[in-house]
Amino acid sequence: MIYILNLLISISSPFDVHAYDTPNDAGGCITIEWTLPVDDSLLGGYEIWRSESPDTGFTMVGYVGRGISRFRDMSGIENEREYFYRIRGRSKSLEYTEFSPSSLPAVAFYQWFNTGKINTLVAVAIFMAVLIYFVTTARKGRELSVRKIAGLDALDEAVGRATEMGRAVLYVPGLSSMSDVATIASINILQRVAKKVAEYDTPLIVPNRDPIVYMVARQVTKEGYMEAGRPDAFNEDNVFFVTQSQFAYAAAVDGIMMREKPATNLFLGMFWAESLLLAETGNMTGAVQIAGTDSVTQLPFFVTACDYTIIGEELYAASAYLSKEPVLLGSIKAQDWGKLIILFLIIAGLAGSFFGVQFIANLLTV
Repeated sequence: MIYILNLLISISSPFDVHAYDTPNDAGGCITIEWTLPVDDSLLGGYEIWRSESPDTGFTMVGYVGRGISRFRDMSGIENEREYFYRIRGRSKSLEYTEFSPSSLPAVAFYQWFNTGKINTLVAVAIFMAVLIYFVTTARKGRELSVRKIAGLDALDEAVGRATEMGRAVLYVPGLSSMSDVATIASINILQRVAKKVAEYDTPLIVPNRDPIVYMVARQVTKEGYMEAGRPDAFNEDNVFFVTQSQFAYAAAVDGIMMREKPATNLFLGMFWAESLLLAETGNMTGAVQIAGTDSVTQLPFFVTACDYTIIGEELYAASAYLSKEPVLLGSIKAQDWGKLIILFLIIAGLAGSFFGVQFIANLLTV
């Protein structure tokens, strides 16, 4: 009986082992394929053995289950070095087939291009062409239309109101760090606000939770005053660090609003559970409030308690919207056209799939 079982396993050996460099990768990987025996029902799987010589020195580098005829070897593979492979079957009772003949040498190396992502390369090229077109158009003096953002249009009015009332403008640049995109967008807006309050000679209060954001905010505010030609009006004490504790910071800012009674409150950046505490306190003082964040969980609170709310990507576009700088405006228009093209392709792909045409759907597959 044992003889018959060994004979069956011996017959059920894998053959025609083919090893080659894995395509479209950075090297360090070799793919091995083999032909399964006609009947491998007595086997539990296949062992993959590797050597740098076709005859000796083989060591096991992997194992796959029955019915699988492919394996990727990424264990200690060095680029531009030859490797040979053998395969043998293994039964559930640890009986083994004979080794297959050694494969031809396989060498791993870097690929310059991933041919499976040509569509991504084409998409990037199209976007860059659109970007260059709009930036060039803006630099030639042609006006690029950008959708009106009510919250940003109201900034001048809000600062003007504070000036008329002889009160300060409170600017809260969010509670996150400089690694947050919303914080970077807020800092860009802060420079425009600082320039505007300097022109109107209105006090600006900027409390900060993060030490790095505090240093950046102070420098940006100073630059805004310098752009307005009023560097002497800049007061470093009005841009200060409070604390890194979330609710202690919220309590401190609430205290500033109750004591100083700023006429305008600007909450722009990343916020969490303290958003309603800040916005509701400002609402109680009667200040004009403009808020902006990309945190979808906090937007409802700002919409409820603030006069204007800048939602999501509007915050990112604020710097270009306020400055009208050609490069920034061109990039905003290029992004909008890029989204429009993607939307068109998605709709066309869905329509094509409905009628059995998969060409456009395949183009969108990365």
